[in-house]
Amino acid sequence: MIRAYKFLMRPTFRQERALGEMLRDHCSLYNGALQERRDAWRHVSKTSVKYGQQSAQLKEIRAFDPERQGRWSFSSQQATLRRLDKAFAAFFRRIKAGDKPGYPRFRGVNWFDTVEFPKDGDGCRWDSAPHDPITRVRLQGVGHVKVNRHRTVVGKVKTVSVKREGRKWFVVVTAEQGQPEPLPATGSVVGIDLGIANFLADSNGDFVPSPRHGRRAAAKLEAAQQAVSRFPRRKAKDRTANHRRAVEKVAHMRGKVRRQRLDHAHKTALGLVRAHDFIAHEDLKIRNMSKAPAPKPDPSRPGAFLPNGAAAKAGLNKSINDAGWGVFLTILHAKAESAGVRHEVALNKWKPF
Repeated sequence: MIRAYKFLMRPTFRQERALGEMLRDHCSLYNGALQERRDAWRHVSKTSVKYGQQSAQLKEIRAFDPERQGRWSFSSQQATLRRLDKAFAAFFRRIKAGDKPGYPRFRGVNWFDTVEFPKDGDGCRWDSAPHDPITRVRLQGVGHVKVNRHRTVVGKVKTVSVKREGRKWFVVVTAEQGQPEPLPATGSVVGIDLGIANFLADSNGDFVPSPRHGRRAAAKLEAAQQAVSRFPRRKAKDRTANHRRAVEKVAHMRGKVRRQRLDHAHKTALGLVRAHDFIAHEDLKIRNMSKAPAPKPDPSRPGAFLPNGAAAKAGLNKSINDAGWGVFLTILHAKAESAGVRHEVALNKWKPF
């Protein structure tokens, strides 16, 4: 069983600058590999470039640019190339399934926020003793960075990832563990139904109110976004201090809503897992449920369209995304597996009452 732990990092000023340079250079590597694939397909008689070919070029790239590419972990750069390879694999898989996926995009430096180290000890080292109050993670090219370890990592550390969220830096550690001890049996069986007015209704007649975190923060978030829109569009390096502060405020507010939604999902899922031995829910196609309605052409007027309820559907889509059903079901599945609780998807929609 693999479990992930996320901790806040406390880098110094120099370490924070080095972390930013690490993200920038991995982003450059990602975009360069994407450009090579595009050029090979367009100009070299539709030739496909694979991960193995691009990984074999890493030694030459590192030797050619030792200041920007040679200073970072070879394994982390391979992980970045695998990340691109997975994006293309998902793209072609969805094409074969008959979908209309978007082609993998170039990443801006502000949108590339994660670097993965596939193996502890290869370019990184998780340095943590069970009772040591000070924990550090060693990253090649950065140094030993202090970590706010608020709980003990149980098991053998497998991978280490560095993630930037706004102005904060986090380290995500995955550890391999044995099967945990199941919770005491309660003999209770429950089915749950997710909704908008109430976040959750179960087969016992109990309800969990919808927190509506996004709705509550909508007015303040709209005002913050309007403040950003008053500034002319510029590149990140040319932004004024006021512009940067306005952008950071929007990011901070969105992050707060995301954390509130996660906290609610964790607490709700934990309550269900502790109270029941078997949990079932319907198979929700959330992506299909939150799609915009198709336009309706007016047969009597070429180029005109009939009302299709897009405004009302937009409000419903906003409420579905604010509820965070997908995040909740993912957390519920993980907690049920850890606690030894059966968790299944019902094939047909059912009524809780």
